[in-house]
Order: sequence, then structure tokens, then C-alpha cells
Amino acid sequence: MSFLVCIGALAFLMLVAYRGYSVILFAPVAALAAVLLTNPAAVLPVYSGLFMEHMVGFVKNYFPVFMLGALFGKVIEQSGFARSITAAVIDLVGADRAILSIVLVCALLTYGGVSLFVVVFAVYPFAAEMFRQSDIPKRLIPGTIALGAFTFTMDSLPGTPQIQNIIPTTFFKTTSMAAPVLGSIGGLFILVVGLVYLNWRRRTAQGRGEGYGRGHLNEPDAVDHHATVHPLIAVLPLFVVGLANFAVTKWIGPALWGTVSQVELAPGGKVLVQPVSKFLGIWSVEIALLLGILTVVAFAWKAVRPRFAEGSKAAVAGSLLAAINTASEYGFGSVIAALPGFLVIKNALTAIPNPLVNEALTVTTLAGVTGSASGGMGIALAAMADQFTAAAHTAGIPLEVLHRVAAMASGGMDTLPHNGAVITLLAVTGLTHAQSYKDVFAITCIKTLAVFVVIGTYYATGLV
Repeated sequence: MSFLVCIGALAFLMLVAYRGYSVILFAPVAALAAVLLTNPAAVLPVYSGLFMEHMVGFVKNYFPVFMLGALFGKVIEQSGFARSITAAVIDLVGADRAILSIVLVCALLTYGGVSLFVVVFAVYPFAAEMFRQSDIPKRLIPGTIALGAFTFTMDSLPGTPQIQNIIPTTFFKTTSMAAPVLGSIGGLFILVVGLVYLNWRRRTAQGRGEGYGRGHLNEPDAVDHHATVHPLIAVLPLFVVGLANFAVTKWIGPALWGTVSQVELAPGGKVLVQPVSKFLGIWSVEIALLLGILTVVAFAWKAVRPRFAEGSKAAVAGSLLAAINTASEYGFGSVIAALPGFLVIKNALTAIPNPLVNEALTVTTLAGVTGSASGGMGIALAAMADQFTAAAHTAGIPLEVLHRVAAMASGGMDTLPHNGAVITLLAVTGLTHAQSYKDVFAITCIKTLAVFVVIGTYYATGLV
């Protein structure tokens, strides 16, 4: 019975998310309904002491990353840098290679620190025009954007500032640069296999005589591919973010704070002691994104200034909604993880003897159930990180490998139909699940397979 209560709560949350209802509203409803069926007297204590505590803790740790990422994406857009980068990639790759061009543009923006949601809005007009000119079915656009933005640059490549690569740092005391070789191998696998799949789909459609199509919704106006900013200047903020993240992680942070930071707020006053190893990964990304924003402002203040006030408000509002959505799922997961029924799930997963396979299946399963890579990973690691760490120590597996496997697994089955990014992607492109979700799901399967390619590579070679 307790197992069915957990499954019922998860199924309910999936259903309401798929139907378009707010997770912020229904995550606590689903969690507390499960508590009500398990122990009615514990409903309010669990809400205040468990759900809200974990929800607020998530916001405390990660909201600055959400906010700075959204603001960075906004100024990149307002400055014309995104348009310049897109134009440069199209000129370099060739307008006839529309799929490859869009994947590379999405990858460059995402790896440079631009929020996944911002990338969808920024790239879609260019993708629609290129696909229309090349007569490629519009229904392939979501899969193409998903490959570029939701996969290897989100959590595979070392140093990516996306939240999915930051969350494991607080559990394993690692940095965003964890397991660079394994992450690069996994990322290359996803890119190559994903491109092979999408180009196969394009050739199959063209063989049937299917073109871009007509009567589509949300068709964008024709976009100006002419770059108003030199591409080297446009790409500079992305390099600043990457280099700053690496420098703070490897050199500046350890030199400035050591392993424990002690700050005396006033002479003879309270001394704040903060374990740096737990937060260095987060601090590095925050500093890097801030420097990226300042770089854009320094080179394009005239273009940004007239719309900065409204743009910054929109960025903060969007980041707040995204953070609270994810935090609500995190709070929901913390409640489910405390229920007797979760022990059944946990024990079943514990029965998997290999610690990396165990971790991968646990994280990707919970990411799929919650429809959130960061939320599912947060739930899994909050409940089982100590167990994963102990098993890794016993097997002699570096924690960096645990970090990379968890990050990549979170971006595997998270993109089920109720995933917020998938719903947003389809809404922006004016397409439906029936038209385009098949390709998004195929990219999801490729991404999930890549996790086990990375695990196999580690055991075969010992590379980290």
C-alpha cells in the first residue's frame, strides 16, 4: 500500500504537469496527499519541516545561478550578440547544412551560459527560416534544438555552467570541471549519433516528398541574418564565462578561500564559517556569469541600455519562476523520499550491485518521473548521495565520476512529455507532441545511452 501511495503521488504530479497546471501549486498538494494517506497527523509538520525546508534550501543554493543565467541570456539577446553568433555559425557551416548549423548555435549559447529556455526563444526564428529555405520539415526543429541545447552542453561537457552540472558539486564536493575526459567522450557520442539520427530523418522525409509544410502556427517573421556586431566580440562573453569558471574553480577559489572560509563580520563579532568545497562549484559559476554580463555591457551598453530595465525585470521574473518550479519538485521529492513506500523503491535500486549503474538508473528514473533534470537529480542525491559515495569509495571510484554520471543521467529521461522545457519548446515552435515529440524522445534515448557509454569507458580504460 505504501508503495502505491508513492507511485500515485508521482503519477498525479506527472498528470497535472502534462495537462499544463502549475507544479508550484500541485507539488505540495501531491506530496501532502501522500502523507495524508500514510500518516494524517504528520501533514502539517511535514509541510513546514520537510517540504518547505528543502524547497527554500534549493532556492538559497541555486537561485543566483538561475537569475544570473537568465540575465546573461537577456543581455546577449538585447545586444545583438546572439544574432551575430548565429550569422557567423551559418556562414561558417553553410546555409545548406541547416540542422548542423542550428545544433552548433544552440550548443555554443548553452555552453556559454545562456539559459536553455532563452536559447529556444533566441534560435527558433533562425531555425524556422533555415528549415524553410532548405525545405526541411518544420517538425524536425524541436529535435534539432533539443540536441543542441538539452543534451551534451547541458550536463556532459566539463565546465558547463548549466544548473544540471552544478547541483552534484554540493553533494560530492566536486567542481563543474569534474571528469573532463569522460564528459567529453559522452558529449561527442551524443553529438555524432544525434546528428546521424536527425539527418536520417531529414532524408527519409525528403524521400517521401515531404517539405517544410504549410499552415504552421507561430511562424516567425523573416529575420535579419546580417550581423551588426563582429562575431569575435559577440563570442567574447561566452569565452569569459568559460575561462572565469575554470580559473575560479582551479586557482582563484582555492587560493582565496582555501578549504574553509572564515569571515568575521565585525571585530569581536560573529565569525561565519563556510565549507568552501561544498559551494565552490556554485560560486565559480556565479562569478563567471557576472563577468559575462559585465563584458556584454562593456561592449554593447548603447544597444542594451534602452531596454535593460524591462529586460532585467523579465529575466528575473523568468528565473524566479523556473527556480521555484524546480524547488517545488525538490520539496516534493524530499517528502516522497521520507515515506515508507520510498524504501521499497530505494531497496530495489540498492539491489543493483554496480554503484555507477545504480546511480544512473536512480537519477534518470526520478528525473523522468518528475519531468525535471535538476529536480529529479536533486531528489535522488538528497536521498542517496551518501550511499553512492560510500559505494564509490569501496569500489575505488573517484567522486568526479559520480558527478559526471549523475549530471548526464539527469538529462536522460527527464524529457518525457510533461517536461517543462519540452512543453515550452513545442509551444514556441507552434508544434504539438503528436507532430514532433517522437524526435525529442529519440534524442532522449540517445542521451540516456550515452551515460552507459561513459560508464563502460570508465571501466574499460580508467579514464576520468
